[in-house]
Amino acid sequence: MVSVRMQWFIAAGVVALASSSALAQGWKSDKYGQEDKFRQLDEVLPTPNMFRTASGAPGPMYWQQEADFVIDATLDDENQRLSGTATVTYHNHSPDTLTYLWMQLDRNRFTPESDEQLTETAEDLERVPFQSLERWLARQTFDGGYDISRVVDSRGVALDHTIVKTMMRIDLPRPLKPGDSFTFTVDWSFNINDTALINSRTGAEFFEDDGNWLYEMAHWFPRMAAYTDYAGWQHKQFLGRGEFTLEFGDYTVNLTVPDDHIVAATGELQNPDEVLTEAHRRRLKEAETAEAPVMIVTQEEAEANETTEPTGTKTWTFFAEDVRDFAFASSRKFLWDAMGHDVEGNRVMAMSFYPKEGEPLWSRYSTHAIVHTLNVYSRYSFRYPYPVAISVNGPVGGMEYPMICFNGPRPEEDGTYSARTKYGLISVIIHEVGHFYFPMIVNSDERQWTWMDEGINTFLQFLAEQEWEDDYPSRRGEPQDITGFMTSRYQVPIMTNSESLLQFGPNAYSKPATALNILRETILGRDLFDFAFREYSRRWMFKRPEPADFFRTMEDASGVDLDWFWRGWFYTTDHVDIAIDDVRLFTIDTKDPAVEKQRQKRERDAEPVTKSAERNAELPKRTDDHPELLDFYNKFDELDVTPKDRRDFERYLEGLTDEERDMLKLDTNFYIVEVSNKGGLVMPVILEAHYTDGSTQEVRIPAEVWRRNHERVSTMIMSDKTLERIVLDPHLETADTDLSNNHYPPRIEESRFELFKRDFDRPNPMQEANREAEREKKEDEKEGEGGEEEDASGGR
Repeated sequence: MVSVRMQWFIAAGVVALASSSALAQGWKSDKYGQEDKFRQLDEVLPTPNMFRTASGAPGPMYWQQEADFVIDATLDDENQRLSGTATVTYHNHSPDTLTYLWMQLDRNRFTPESDEQLTETAEDLERVPFQSLERWLARQTFDGGYDISRVVDSRGVALDHTIVKTMMRIDLPRPLKPGDSFTFTVDWSFNINDTALINSRTGAEFFEDDGNWLYEMAHWFPRMAAYTDYAGWQHKQFLGRGEFTLEFGDYTVNLTVPDDHIVAATGELQNPDEVLTEAHRRRLKEAETAEAPVMIVTQEEAEANETTEPTGTKTWTFFAEDVRDFAFASSRKFLWDAMGHDVEGNRVMAMSFYPKEGEPLWSRYSTHAIVHTLNVYSRYSFRYPYPVAISVNGPVGGMEYPMICFNGPRPEEDGTYSARTKYGLISVIIHEVGHFYFPMIVNSDERQWTWMDEGINTFLQFLAEQEWEDDYPSRRGEPQDITGFMTSRYQVPIMTNSESLLQFGPNAYSKPATALNILRETILGRDLFDFAFREYSRRWMFKRPEPADFFRTMEDASGVDLDWFWRGWFYTTDHVDIAIDDVRLFTIDTKDPAVEKQRQKRERDAEPVTKSAERNAELPKRTDDHPELLDFYNKFDELDVTPKDRRDFERYLEGLTDEERDMLKLDTNFYIVEVSNKGGLVMPVILEAHYTDGSTQEVRIPAEVWRRNHERVSTMIMSDKTLERIVLDPHLETADTDLSNNHYPPRIEESRFELFKRDFDRPNPMQEANREAEREKKEDEKEGEGGEEEDASGGR
């Protein structure tokens, strides 16, 4: 038995031989000084301080502001208009003295002169659908911006204020010192956009069949802008894509609506006796302990509402503690189901609100999808802390707010639905309810970094989808699904501001989600990743993390240096394309002439016979006619073993130790596998060796193999078996963009071609299907470009 130390000694010798051979073949970088793919991110990430530590945790002096709201609002169902009064108490927890406050007026994007409108690039006008022209004209005439009618302090004294597009500065009557609070009141009103003409994260939907409206109201009141330790006031203008950066606080909201409306909102309903019937309250109580969703408002009751006129108004009062925003939905068309669910000790009411047009899809799947999401996300991050979780069907395709989300998919008018619609609904609910965690609790800066909520949430969405059922048709998460985007020219690094992203969906959703999946499955392993991710999630609950805090926490908690991973995946547009260039076999030279010369004879005899030699063998030879010309050398074979060969071998053995003699007897094959990095993104090298006896061996080499040469490296596989072939990335886990160079020997690529008769009068069905697939691919690549909503299965 050869010792482990002896095997290592042999391996070291062969690796040295392989390296020398590589250099001899010119295997070195063409650059005089090649880029260090493993350079630390110290010069890129912000310097740690007392607010944010080098470990990625909040520092001992971490702070964030707080804004408490008391809001009274009225929904005008006749004119699609909303008015309200908000009293805000702003708490200055920062070490800075403030002389003014900034508020977000995000609805000011709905004015013809908004930056969003003026900076919108023109489309091709050769062929324009009537619907597109109708929407363009509506945007030119509709004014849905805020009408700010009053800004006063707690004594009713007017405050100087300046509106700067989608922001408003309020000048304070006296400086607001650290630890102090300031209370003021803002009155406002605005026109609600009809989503059929102006699609958005908020608005109203009109149902022609029964003449009723359904409202999903978001960023409907002036909200406090964030004031942070890393940026001061966050007052980047709202251009429609970069979402929101907000402060936590407590909300008391009184919503006055027609008395036949049902309202769903952030927080807990405070006055059910005043706004709900006895039957509704009884059903809600039953739902608290039910094992399946209970109908609170039935379809019969909702349809009865649709046919009657309101007799007045009701005021629904909600309270929400420690939230960063508030949204609500209101309609007389709502069906409502609910189910109490225990989430790791926290009793949560999971509820769904939807018009009859959502049936039978919504009553079957929505609330179950909420419960499923709470279970999975809480396991991977932290226990869901709020008392309710709501999914609403309406005109908004997919959008999230604390405790409530708006989701769009519906069945066909006859109640049937496709698999795409079914899974689109489940996925978008998982995605939007997932946002209750990121960024509604882990409060990242959406205006700056879309990936910190969308990418992380899409990754968790993938995990939740895979726990819904076997073979769930997830659109994002698997590495092979991102390869087309990774090789496209039309892209920017993940670490790009939200408004400057090109392919919004792939860049902010798919690529970071896939990167995290690869980090979990291939780089760290599930145990290390899950521990580190939970640590990040819990560290930053109800706090405001930056990218550096995520990167540093994942390294700190996993114990693995990941700077190379963040640099490649998040700061570049490199892609993965690792190729097997060559495989060479080495065996040990035993020095035994009886063994080595016999092997050389076999190799010589196995050499192919050239065509000339084959034909020359038939020619008459002079020595045939004159045998006297033959001598010793005509019979001598230089590969025959001579006495001298034996004596030399004996002398060689006398100079070896017993261990060294055992090494010479090793019948081991040493395979040198030479691989190159064609895509630029360094990744682990995962090889699957197939042997002639039918067995396989998987070799997993960490990405650090590229640390000295990120273009070409060689590695070695030792085996007593005979290698038949090698496959690189056999489980498709690294997002390798070109699989044709992942096999040695190269395999024949199979494809098919189509036969058809020429028919100029009728389009070929297969061609039409291919064109449709290509159109869908292009739409997927540019999703989010022309609007602000993801498709049904993607969410926002």
